[in-house]
Amino acid sequence: MKKIAALLVFLAFAVLGRAQKNTDEDAQMVRKIYDIALTQGQAYPWLSHLCTQVGGRLSGSTNAAAAIAYTKNMLDTLGLDRVWLQPCMVTKWERGPKEEVSARGIRSGTALSLPCLALGNSEGSGPEGVTADIIEVHTLEELDALGTQVRGKIVFFNRPLDQTRINTGEAYGGAADQRVNGPARASKYGALGAIVRSLSSTLDDYPHTGVTIYDDQKPIPAIAISTLAADKLSQLIAKEPVRVYMRSECGMRGQVLSYNVIGEIRGSEKPDEIIIVGGHLDSWDPGQGAHDDGTGCAQSMDVLSIIKKTGYQPKRTIRCVLFMNEENGGGGGTAYADSSNAQHEYHLAAIESDGGGFTPRGFTFEGHKDVASTNYAKMIAYQDLLEPYGIHFARGGSGADIAPLRNQKGLLVGLKVDPQRYFDIHHTSADTFDKVNRRELELGAAAMTSLVCLLDKYGL
Repeated sequence: MKKIAALLVFLAFAVLGRAQKNTDEDAQMVRKIYDIALTQGQAYPWLSHLCTQVGGRLSGSTNAAAAIAYTKNMLDTLGLDRVWLQPCMVTKWERGPKEEVSARGIRSGTALSLPCLALGNSEGSGPEGVTADIIEVHTLEELDALGTQVRGKIVFFNRPLDQTRINTGEAYGGAADQRVNGPARASKYGALGAIVRSLSSTLDDYPHTGVTIYDDQKPIPAIAISTLAADKLSQLIAKEPVRVYMRSECGMRGQVLSYNVIGEIRGSEKPDEIIIVGGHLDSWDPGQGAHDDGTGCAQSMDVLSIIKKTGYQPKRTIRCVLFMNEENGGGGGTAYADSSNAQHEYHLAAIESDGGGFTPRGFTFEGHKDVASTNYAKMIAYQDLLEPYGIHFARGGSGADIAPLRNQKGLLVGLKVDPQRYFDIHHTSADTFDKVNRRELELGAAAMTSLVCLLDKYGL
């Protein structure tokens, strides 16, 4: 009996010693990844070219094509096992040359010129524009209560983001229905146009664009105005009846061929288990698409670059996927998942960076309902290795482009960054390269690379 007890104690210490050895090795690996990312990272210069030399990248545009060519060329320089373009059909929408919103108080004659941007996928008013009385609402339910009273009028959706929300993403989600679905709902009741308060966490004169969806309703002109403009318009409406003139020359141009950009390092032991990192290459056109989502693309490319520089040989296949058409259709994410499913691939994990290139705070995890809780519980073992770098784990959303992979029952992961500044510049002309901090960007790439290597080494 004493011999058996002694053997059990010996085995326990042996296992503990082996676990400690692995922990030490893993900590050293993570440290090396961060050192390389912060001294040899390529994300910042890649992003500089993408923003300043290519610029805003609407799906189907010449700028989007230039971004595809540039990022493929950069991946070709990394010595990967394979780099390719994956065809996908994407929504093409063009803004047009003219956008204008102005208001006039009917009694006082007070005139306002309101900074504006047409909403993505909206139809234009034509060169003559639309002039009509305006009705202000704050919710879709308030619009429903008015019903056909809005016929022949312009509906003004004016619900600000909830400033009490610490997570600005939650505040954005709580107000986005008025932009995404409001114009269609207004059209249902016979409105001639829709004006939407920009989804911003600050008061300024930057209008924020973004997608709107008409479903089966007749498209009507839909334009966002800045938050300061929305407040001025609301104050005028409170005093007297107001007529508004709105003009835009945007419109849909159908579906066109585009591409996802993909590069991979083939796994040495389990090549059929795939881990991807990615962001979306398309962006709205007013700015340079820096934080949304040039940063995510540059970080994802740098993950493969950093892995190569460490000398680490992945057991599983590691892919970088730069998705096209996230902003106004999701064609790239759908095409990637459809191709993957047709080839019977299995994605062990998919990590998306689409919250901007700000200071990384951690990762959020989700997945198929059958395995999400189990997979998340397994991830907790890695948290201690990343906590010294300010990285924490939580249950939560991942990303729109990787969501179609859910049925493969792998892990879906979102890079969580400090969210406070993101919706100040989101979908505006202010989303430019100069708003990106190099160190914050590189820390995000290091966090992503560390998680990829730990997932590759240990699996789920």
